[in-house]
Amino acid sequence: MKNIFIVLFVLAMAACTFTANNATPSVSKATLLFPSTVQVSATPIPPTEKAVPSPTQFYTNHPWWNDTIFYEIFVRSFYDSNGDGIGDINGLIEKLDYLNDGDPNTTADLGVTGIWLMPINPSPSTHGYDATDYYGVNPQYGSMDDFRRLVDEAHRRGIRVIIDLVLNHTSSQHPWFIQSQDVQSPYRDWYLWADIDPGFKGPWNQQVWYPLNGDYFYAYFWKDSPDLNYTNPKVTAEMEKVTRFWLEDVGIDGFRLDAIGCLIETGSETVNTKATHDWLASYFKFYKGIKPDAMTVGELWVPDAIVIPYIANGEVDLAFEFDLSFSMLASINDGNSTRMLDTLRSGTSQYPVGQYGTFLTNHDMGRVTTQVGDNPEKAKAAASLYFALPGVPFVYYGEEIGMSGDAPNEMGRRPMQWNDEQYGGFSEVAPWKMPDASYITSNVSSETGDTGSLLSYYRTLISLRNSHPALRTGELFLPSSSDQGLFVNLRIAPDESVLVIVNLTNSTIQDPKLSLVSSSLPHGEYAPVSLLDETPLAPLTVLDEGRITTYIPVQEIPPYATIMMWLQSK
Repeated sequence: MKNIFIVLFVLAMAACTFTANNATPSVSKATLLFPSTVQVSATPIPPTEKAVPSPTQFYTNHPWWNDTIFYEIFVRSFYDSNGDGIGDINGLIEKLDYLNDGDPNTTADLGVTGIWLMPINPSPSTHGYDATDYYGVNPQYGSMDDFRRLVDEAHRRGIRVIIDLVLNHTSSQHPWFIQSQDVQSPYRDWYLWADIDPGFKGPWNQQVWYPLNGDYFYAYFWKDSPDLNYTNPKVTAEMEKVTRFWLEDVGIDGFRLDAIGCLIETGSETVNTKATHDWLASYFKFYKGIKPDAMTVGELWVPDAIVIPYIANGEVDLAFEFDLSFSMLASINDGNSTRMLDTLRSGTSQYPVGQYGTFLTNHDMGRVTTQVGDNPEKAKAAASLYFALPGVPFVYYGEEIGMSGDAPNEMGRRPMQWNDEQYGGFSEVAPWKMPDASYITSNVSSETGDTGSLLSYYRTLISLRNSHPALRTGELFLPSSSDQGLFVNLRIAPDESVLVIVNLTNSTIQDPKLSLVSSSLPHGEYAPVSLLDETPLAPLTVLDEGRITTYIPVQEIPPYATIMMWLQSK
């Protein structure tokens, strides 16, 4: 959120471990799929076929989040359980079985194994990115007891829980800031105050110094979100206390760290300062000391070259891959894989292996359906891309049913569409924000029974990723194609390999020819098995050094279709 594009957030504001101690003895779906948080041994599909021999390079000691699919939830818009028009924690608990019922024998749930909750702290805003109490729960959402029950119920189903933690700033209504307005207050130095206007602006030429009571305070985003002063050790100590509370006392599994690129300013240098990097490196060691398997995913809406050091230098576990998000959607809309391939080769490949969050859109962006012109087949093709790639997928709520909405405004955060009844089944009364008219056809209930729906496709992709280690943590290779309208990737794990082909165009592509100079795929003959349907696939010959030459898997690939094949060795 904190970056040169963060004006989106400003406008929006103006408009508006898994641990044994927390788990029950029951066996969850995630437990059966992922018997260890480190070593995965899922059975490939079909289970009776011979597995592909192990390649030479693969990271086996991957962290739990590389086996996880997250679902981003705006609690206010998910489900209203008490009839006040506002989504709440108890409503989310009621809908957990939709996300993952914990039973590996059922298929009606979505199958996600992690949830990221947008801010749940008390806040004067609807979006919540300006807390007034870091230790509490927004009373509109429920109580702390409700939240503790949510964590327990989620863990019981094998769902890990992370929450938004807004380190950079508080609400202007936070008691700390109110007290800091007194020059004699011990909280004065918890924020950045100056007796004259320092005069400089932020990176997109935005105002950052605001007058108040004859002095000036610093606020990177806007005047109602004053920045905390992390050069003050007392501020750091307090936020470490907040971190300990949520990880130890409440028992969550980690945080999505908002706007981490500009925590500490150095004079007029406001973003990506050495002081910010140093603070985050120290914070990383702190929370790992509390809970070694706690996870943080950082938000830096900047080019890959700026993001990567935050992960490589041990400041956060993951960061969102914004460049890849833009490239995936651009490739879908252009009908050409070039931009996506360029990003994967020049940017994404520089991340520590798999340590980035893949996503199509989030709460600050126009929804996928809107960006692809309300074309459900294009939306399916887009989903194929990020579920087939390395990294940790994050699905924005409603993306799986084709919810629409633009940004920057609350139209992208409207109520979840559960059925075609009044208010989309979100509430029995008029909700805080009216649902989109598309709820009549794009909703969970109607799409659940439709095998051709976007929801059914998401369920299938998530199930395949959960059951195939190659799709979660396999090496990535990028075969070349005879047609730039195709995106092709090969994922190789020790016990299996999966080849994915996505037609990004609205035309049928004839006789697609695939080639690969080298890979860790063992030499030999393969009989590919289609994972998405019954499409017959041509045999594959892999030469020395994992080379593939002019492989034609099928005679034609329909518009926006995906072929996902398990490479069964003969």
